[in-house]
Amino acid sequence: MSVQIEESWKKELAPEFEQPYFTEIVRFLKKEKQEGKVIYPPGPLIFNAFNSTPFDRVRVVIIGQDPYHNPGQAHGLSFSVPRGVPPPPSLVNIFKEIHDDLGLPVPAHGNLEHWAAQGVLLLNAALTVEAHQPMSHSRAGWHHFTDSVIRHISAHREHVVFMLWGRFAQGKSELIDPSKHLLLKAPHPSPLSAHAGFFGCRHFSKTNAWLEAHHIPPVDWSLP
Repeated sequence: MSVQIEESWKKELAPEFEQPYFTEIVRFLKKEKQEGKVIYPPGPLIFNAFNSTPFDRVRVVIIGQDPYHNPGQAHGLSFSVPRGVPPPPSLVNIFKEIHDDLGLPVPAHGNLEHWAAQGVLLLNAALTVEAHQPMSHSRAGWHHFTDSVIRHISAHREHVVFMLWGRFAQGKSELIDPSKHLLLKAPHPSPLSAHAGFFGCRHFSKTNAWLEAHHIPPVDWSLP
């Protein structure tokens, strides 16, 4: 299968596209579409996180669980929505924490492409979902792929910050070398858990302090 993905990622992940599990992912998605199921995000945006943030530019990784499952929300970047779509509750809480942490104004939109362009990989563990069916593709094989992505970043990049929010994302810590990278852990920004420690985690200032300490430019967390 020919995967439309940014060249540095294609080179880094080439062996993964030849694995039997990846063939199964492709087969699964084709079957779902043949059965008339609506899949998010649209096909050209499935690898948007990779196309927006080349491998050699990654300096922060924010791990989500799976794409938004309502119409018009998912565009291939974890937690992000296109302009014109109201920010979902978890993203609203992320903006609140950034405001409290850094004093930045709360954005008027929820499109995080500005972060992605600076090297923030907005990675969902599953890259697709069936409309209105959260976690419906969590067993489709995507976790094999995205776990490999995390391992590759850990092994072949230096001084990357991993933001691990909630138990699911924190479970990925075993894939990351803590002697090379910064692992920041907090409860998920969901309204169900944000007050248990996401608010006040100061992950955004801690990220920039780590990057600057390693002579890496900080991230502009505002959204123009």
